[in-house]
Amino acid sequence: MCRKIGHAATLLILASVRFAHAQPAEPAALDGEKLFKQQCGACHSVVAGESGRQGPNLHGVYERKPGSVEGFHYSGGYEKADFVWDEPHLDAYLTNPQAVIPGSIMPYRQAKAPVRAAIISYLKEQK
Repeated sequence: MCRKIGHAATLLILASVRFAHAQPAEPAALDGEKLFKQQCGACHSVVAGESGRQGPNLHGVYERKPGSVEGFHYSGGYEKADFVWDEPHLDAYLTNPQAVIPGSIMPYRQAKAPVRAAIISYLKEQK
């Protein structure tokens, strides 16, 4: 009886070690388009030529200067931004918009780095 319990315990330990070493999903494995639609799509579009919603159209946002979509009225701070949207700036912005663009009224914040990375990857494709 003790042997059977010992074997069962060994199998249980081996199985738990196997699952403990399983890798979490990589950012690339997350669906950036789906995440964008769920978390950003109510306020932003990525369709070329489509007007902005609550927020500006993000088609071609990667490597574009903040506050540069013609016809969109931006909240304060965007005209003073002296950079273009790249991965580090987008990552910081999605983490805390007001820290990157003082006066920004965007309420969205994303604490999970893999989610931010997937959304940024999707935005880079929208050219």
